[in-house]
Amino acid sequence: MSDQSYVRTEMLSEQPAPLGETGVIKWMRENLFSSLGNSILSLLALALVIFIGAELLPWAIQPSWSSGSLRQCIDDPNITGACWGVIRDRFNQLLFGFYPQEEQWRPILAFFMMLTAVAPVLFDKLPRKMVWFSALYPFIGVWLLWGGTIWGPLMVVAGFIIGYFAHKFLTGVVGELAAMIVALLATIIWWLYGAGPVAEMLSAAMPIGIPAIESSKFGGLMLSITIGVSGIALSLPIGIMLALGRQSDMFIIKVLSVGFIEFIRGVPLITLLFVASVLLNFFLPPGTNFDLILRVIIMVTIFAAAYMAEVIRGGLAALPTGQYEAADALGLDYWQSMRLIIMPQALKISIPGIVGTFIGLFKDTTLVSIIGLLDPVGLIGTIQGSGDWNGIVWELNMFIALMFWVFTFSMSRYSMYLENKLKTTH
Repeated sequence: MSDQSYVRTEMLSEQPAPLGETGVIKWMRENLFSSLGNSILSLLALALVIFIGAELLPWAIQPSWSSGSLRQCIDDPNITGACWGVIRDRFNQLLFGFYPQEEQWRPILAFFMMLTAVAPVLFDKLPRKMVWFSALYPFIGVWLLWGGTIWGPLMVVAGFIIGYFAHKFLTGVVGELAAMIVALLATIIWWLYGAGPVAEMLSAAMPIGIPAIESSKFGGLMLSITIGVSGIALSLPIGIMLALGRQSDMFIIKVLSVGFIEFIRGVPLITLLFVASVLLNFFLPPGTNFDLILRVIIMVTIFAAAYMAEVIRGGLAALPTGQYEAADALGLDYWQSMRLIIMPQALKISIPGIVGTFIGLFKDTTLVSIIGLLDPVGLIGTIQGSGDWNGIVWELNMFIALMFWVFTFSMSRYSMYLENKLKTTH
């Protein structure tokens, strides 16, 4: 009887995966048509999108970009929908407000320098030496936007240098906490009483600077980015300190932190903005010139910091007790354990909440239009008040919504990238 067994003498070549297991088809099968209910909802959603698109696209796609006024759009028989000429006509104003046109290179340069400054903070593969530029950028950005003498920002930087050396000198003499308090007081005293006179003296001797621009000229998307980025950058460290203060064993620090957080969270942001624009003047000495945008940035920052503190406190509470015990077992003091072990894990857990707070803060910058600052929403009334564009509504609102969507969507995508990288969802 002959041997019927078969032994393969060569390996089969690799075959491509079935179409249903890769690419778009696999994604649709898993996310849109994984069950009968999901299939029905997906088809209904698709029908709704097609219906809205069929109604919206004919209105939006119009040959109206060259129109110089709303009346031209109405009188042109070829234009039956949106009048996009307002965007072309007021594009510069929507971006920069009333910032002098010959100086608009400054906010453009400040914006691209901001992207360069945040890059090493957001992406760890970039050279770490770029962090030095990130630390100096706030002073460079403020000087570029507001202008004036270069010595003012340099004297502010000098305050940080004074505080650093005061802390370094006193740490081994009076202890860590006392050294931090003295260094902070030294920095504040320098800013209040030393920075101004020294800057004026140096400006008289060496007048180096660029033309000063008043805050009343600020507006448009530039104003929203200025307030939003400032609030985001300042609220995170303040929120971390408030979260640590709320969990502190020291009674006074805990009471002050809890009182601050609960009070700020119980007050609407618009109320704080009214305080910044109106009531704060009653508590300042006569003749004090406290910049309105700076006041708004302070109020927006403390509002966001209160919410940020609760987000970070949630991350701290989510850590198992063993992490705190491990830090104690390694012989680390409080600040070392927080910096090296506890806080990195808490921040990683809190990434979705932190980014959500940032997105909400950036969108809330539109509230400044209520107190007279001309952000993109505030400019709508100004543009509508002109004779050429009186009565136009949807085009401006849709364009402004698109601008904000670009920034908020970018934040959310970065949040997803960071979560996947750190595997916080696994």
